[in-house]
Amino acid sequence: MTVTDAPTSTDDRPRRRRPPATTGVYLVKVVGLALLASVLISVLPSVAATGQWGFLAILVAIAALVVAVYATRRAIPAKYLLPGVLMLVLFLIYPIMLTFQLSTTNYGDGTRSTKPEAIARIVGTSAVQVEGGAVYSLVVGTQGSATSGPFAFFLVDTTNGDVFRGTETDFTALKPAEVTVANGLVTAADGWTMLTRAQVNAISGSNQPLDGFTVPAGDNAVIKVQGFQAITMRTPLVYDKSADTITNTDTGAVYHPQRSASGDRSFFVDANGHRLSSQSWGENIGTFNYKRIFTDSRITGPFLSIFAWTVIFATASVGLTFLLGLGLAIVLNDPRLRFQRFYRSALILPYAIPGFISLMVWAGFWNQRFGLINQMLGLDVNWLGEVWPARIAVILTNLWMGFPYMFLVCTGALQSIPADLKEAAAIDGASGFTQFRKITFPLLLVSVAPLLVSSFAFNFNNFNAIQLLTRGGPFSSDNPTAGGTDILISYTYRLAFGTGGQQIGFAAAVSVVLFILTGVIAAIQFRATRFLEDVN
Repeated sequence: MTVTDAPTSTDDRPRRRRPPATTGVYLVKVVGLALLASVLISVLPSVAATGQWGFLAILVAIAALVVAVYATRRAIPAKYLLPGVLMLVLFLIYPIMLTFQLSTTNYGDGTRSTKPEAIARIVGTSAVQVEGGAVYSLVVGTQGSATSGPFAFFLVDTTNGDVFRGTETDFTALKPAEVTVANGLVTAADGWTMLTRAQVNAISGSNQPLDGFTVPAGDNAVIKVQGFQAITMRTPLVYDKSADTITNTDTGAVYHPQRSASGDRSFFVDANGHRLSSQSWGENIGTFNYKRIFTDSRITGPFLSIFAWTVIFATASVGLTFLLGLGLAIVLNDPRLRFQRFYRSALILPYAIPGFISLMVWAGFWNQRFGLINQMLGLDVNWLGEVWPARIAVILTNLWMGFPYMFLVCTGALQSIPADLKEAAAIDGASGFTQFRKITFPLLLVSVAPLLVSSFAFNFNNFNAIQLLTRGGPFSSDNPTAGGTDILISYTYRLAFGTGGQQIGFAAAVSVVLFILTGVIAAIQFRATRFLEDVN
């Protein structure tokens, strides 16, 4: 009998075929990718119109990555990792990068415009009316917000009806098909929204977006607003782009850009040091804002004292809320106590009330003349008008708002500790306090320590508690920017959006320093809690 050798297989197990995707899952995938594509297509024109090519490239790359991952049945791990990674990049890393980029600029009041826009305004403000110059009917259009622009003048020559669009950098003739004209005014244009007269009036005052807005018309001429019309005017100032100078053709004076003594902005100045205008512009100033934080005595003093108070506030808030929450949790964890559920529910009520409501109510409680605190205790303390009483009021208010959270956390941690450990310790003769110190508290910290670190980071940046209760005050007459209860985040907010002049670039630098400080402190705290790894 002849035996024929058959080929052997290294794996005799039957191969399992991956089940095909169900129709419902397939439809969800297709609809989701279609929605993503439609959103991207709708956003692309507006992003491209503003010239944000880097942001546009990022959007396209993200969309391509999502399609590449979810349009195939491969790359299973990436399907779960991609959403978290995108959220991390878009909502954490990208804002940090933007904030750092902003911190290297002088962006703020007086420096919001670009250099070409600032030059156009300097040239425009020196203009005088040209006898017999063209007169235009005027409508203001915007491609963005009605209050921040970008803006353009839509002009109709009252003599021949020609239509033009003018910005601070160019003057363009328009074809009849590009606009709609009615009663001598442009009423519509592709990609533009026409503003009403009320909207134009709102942005035409001093230091408003249309203050000094002029359109270059060639031959030392500009077009400037006069009432609800625009007229041609002549300017003696000529800007030489290659030399980066402005020359007064009437006097022959030449002005060069020069950094001011403060170091955060530039002006056009002649050979004798005389400024041509108070108009400055936004520019990159490198590490100047960071140097200012640590070298300017007007900033260093308040910054260090506010940093010290921020650490005190965060430490006291976490420590007191933890101790009070732990104490209440221990008391209510005794099974012999009646009405446990009722007491626990009552103690959670402060946590259930929205924080801003609690803060506004407590602000009334601390009122010197009519507040509940002074009336109940028979005191006459100006709680929110003096530094240390205000700080005590802030800490106590934050204690009221924060202890229910610590109570819930500690209650859960206590109930997770095995009762056998305490029973064994009791048999060995350990007292109740010894059981708590040697067993309960160390095991409790294993669960609670990370939450304490996160709570410290939260209170380190607890803007609402300061802004809604004291607004950072009280303030002294010699430094109206830094208040007695300001923490770093509220101080940064006031620098960026305060009434004394917005310094957004400098506030961004403070934010970066604050981010680094918070990260370093959190890292130190996590390192200090490593010993808890051996408790179990």
